Amino acid sequence: MRASILITDDDRGFRETLRGVFEPEGFHTLLAENGAEALDIVRHSDIHLLLLDMHMPRLTGLETLRIVKQMKSRLPCILLSAHPDEGLVRQAFEADAFSFLTKPVSRRTITSTVRLALANTYDWAVEASDDHEVEPTPRHEQDPAPPAIDPRLFRRDT
Repeated sequence: MRASILITDDDRGFRETLRGVFEPEGFHTLLAENGAEALDIVRHSDIHLLLLDMHMPRLTGLETLRIVKQMKSRLPCILLSAHPDEGLVRQAFEADAFSFLTKPVSRRTITSTVRLALANTYDWAVEASDDHEVEPTPRHEQDPAPPAIDPRLFRRDT
């Protein structure tokens, strides 16, 4: 099983760029161009993490996040915005967003945030295998709990 990320943004170029970041890292990616399409995918697919642009037509990222949390409360969601403000960030965290990132976002920041969200939410040790597929594996109960930020989550052996 590969960890699945749903990338939702009305900017096709940004969606494709993120796919280009995560697919080589071993993640399975699905793409949605708006919140309504994202909700349909969440309903019918096995998604492990949702990346949401804040400013989209129809449903905003925040509105989509709130609906997703009613459907699948455990699903980690990361909001992105080029124009964040304190009120928006506060609302995102009140709606149970895992993180809020400001665009433009670095490759390192977004990949480390995604890996941390998967590790924290599912108690997975998320690491790339030899063929670069991200294999989520449950930690055994006898394993010590990882520190809040485990640097091994961010290293990719090539």
